[in-house]
Amino acid sequence: MGKDYQPWLTIQDVPSHGVSHRIYSHKTQRVHHLLSNLELYVFLILDWSSSVQDIREQFPLNLDDTKEICLEHGLRHPSIQGSDQVMSSDFLIDTNNKNKPQFVIQVKPLKELLKERTIEKLEIERRYWALKEIPWSIVTEQNIPTTARKNLEWLSPFVTEHIDPDIWDKLHLISYYFSKKPSVSIIKLCKEVDVQEGTTAGTTLQYLRILIANRLIKFDIQQPFQKLKGSDLEFDLEVSYVANQ
Repeated sequence: MGKDYQPWLTIQDVPSHGVSHRIYSHKTQRVHHLLSNLELYVFLILDWSSSVQDIREQFPLNLDDTKEICLEHGLRHPSIQGSDQVMSSDFLIDTNNKNKPQFVIQVKPLKELLKERTIEKLEIERRYWALKEIPWSIVTEQNIPTTARKNLEWLSPFVTEHIDPDIWDKLHLISYYFSKKPSVSIIKLCKEVDVQEGTTAGTTLQYLRILIANRLIKFDIQQPFQKLKGSDLEFDLEVSYVANQ
């Protein structure tokens, strides 16, 4: 679990039909291997959620268990040249929800669900997690909220493992200006800060993206970023204080 977890599959192991990604998470304190854009979108939403405590991608299923399921139910186990292969679920998630402490997600493009063999493998996986009494579900592109996806796509390039120490000063500076005009749009506020501080146009907006991407400022990702006001942002100034001790 956590930073010591190693995914069963990495982007070096599997040729992706889309774009593969390696992205750092401050929540788990490690780099995650995501094998498609769709997996990336699901991961970003999970990583953003305050109820999610840990995310294990490409989680391996016990081979003996999946073989037994196939034997009992007449299903064909995934194999290569006659050798049964370890199956994996895209995400095993731990939460702080006592009613749902764990759940599993398998990510599939909608078109893949039209394939008989895909459905057969999903049935093996479904039965596997049912035996362990852990909720399991399939997520397709239709389940990804468009606004949340666009927000997270815009922010994800700024996620970094090592944050520049100067960023803490920027956090306090932006918080100060935004608190003075809470009803003004953040885009306009960023421009005003640039003018007041004599910085190049776009500088404050870039710092804002870094701060949000690294969870030092929070907002409702279901709301379009461009329409947010200063009052819509939650500044984590206590983290800033601790970091400077």
